Amino acid sequence: MAEHLFHLTAKWPGGRNDVGTIDAGQLKTKVSIPPEMDGPGIGTNPDEMLLGAAATCYIITLAAMMERSNLAKESLEMESVGVVDVTNGVITYKKIIHKPQITLAKGVTEKEVNRAKKLAEKAETSCMISRAIQGNVEVELEVGIEVTE
Repeated sequence: MAEHLFHLTAKWPGGRNDVGTIDAGQLKTKVSIPPEMDGPGIGTNPDEMLLGAAATCYIITLAAMMERSNLAKESLEMESVGVVDVTNGVITYKKIIHKPQITLAKGVTEKEVNRAKKLAEKAETSCMISRAIQGNVEVELEVGIEVTE
């Protein structure tokens, strides 16, 4: 069994509305509470980082699956949305919606279009971040597939 260790150092100088820093190798940034939650909105925040982790894991997983399947793609882009619910003062990360846009090369078959859709769905369950949040945060897909004319 192989284990990969990832390290992060966090520094927080004061109270709730202060600005801290994180350093995780290639990820070095300021962090604070977002303005939507009455914070200063400097740097990133946990909500964006969870969304970023889920989105990047998903799109990398999907790209790798498409490559292994020899699908001729022109482009792969995605928008993701994080939905955070605040009810009675309780903040809950409710849902992440991934909206991948797959553009396949001209001349692909209907079978390849269907394979791209199946891979888009499989990537969500194969991504380690999706598996890590499973049962806590719903992940929804809105897959768009186009074929170059």
